[in-house]
Amino acid sequence: MAQTLDHEIVSIYPFTDAEVDQMMDNSVECVLMWGTKDGWPVGVTHAYVWHDGKIWITFASHRHRASAIRRDNRVSVNVSSKGYAVPNDELPQGAITFKGTGEFFDDDETKHWFYTALSQKLNPDSAEGEQFFYNLLDSPLRTILAVTPVKKIMYNGKTAGAHMAGTAEESDLGERLESDLERMNKERERRGLDPR
Repeated sequence: MAQTLDHEIVSIYPFTDAEVDQMMDNSVECVLMWGTKDGWPVGVTHAYVWHDGKIWITFASHRHRASAIRRDNRVSVNVSSKGYAVPNDELPQGAITFKGTGEFFDDDETKHWFYTALSQKLNPDSAEGEQFFYNLLDSPLRTILAVTPVKKIMYNGKTAGAHMAGTAEESDLGERLESDLERMNKERERRGLDPR
């Protein structure tokens, strides 16, 4: 069993690639975050599709976020297991924040596959609901943003719970990242605390 560590060390709880896919395929909402011209961080909740390792989102092209992301395409996207359409303890629990770059698409081919995929994801049991939502999305002002992740910040709630209970295996844990190695110990030293 893995030794229980300081509760402030959380970078050791990553998801596997398969768990990332499970969470991304089953959660129905994300928070897209960007920076405004005057430096404010802003986030808005969106429905999304996880496809080809990218997060696909849509909104009207006249929204402030469109011009902000065209000006600086560095964005973040947060997805949580709280966004599952139906709670399911068998699925990964926790959250992932993706740092990434955004690219806009306005071509008819991309719009068709994305509107279809998003409509099906949000209306899995209703062809009528799927068609209604597709028609709602299909407007001339709408644009599509694809976010390509460059970094993942992960918190695997199941692994954390097992670790805190003393039932996690060492192989379940990830490596301590820089924040939980160097930065944490510098802060502990600054506060007169022993290193971990």
